[in-house]
Amino acid sequence: MVNHMSAISLRLPEEIETRLAEEARAEGRPRSEVIREAIAEYLTRHERERYMTRMVEAARAIAEDPAAGAETKALAEEAIESGNEAMDSAEGRQPGAPWPKESDENWWR
Repeated sequence: MVNHMSAISLRLPEEIETRLAEEARAEGRPRSEVIREAIAEYLTRHERERYMTRMVEAARAIAEDPAAGAETKALAEEAIESGNEAMDSAEGRQPGAPWPKESDENWWR
């Protein structure tokens, strides 16, 4: 697979260019590779921040809408039940079976 790259030109303040050159030398990589990595990290961080902002906005909208809140709670309770059934099976119990009696011995030993 051939990875086509487009060329761009940019101007950097001397201080940033010096730091870039030092970083590239320290890493033993070309400056262009360091720049590509920095841009990719920047874009990923900003995409994640926008996604989280939208998630917070959606959560606030649900919190302010009683009907949406009730529906969300019902879905969460259903998911918890499914998760509990999966945990029962993973631990060798029949789904819904009572937990074994507690003992003084820690279960994780």
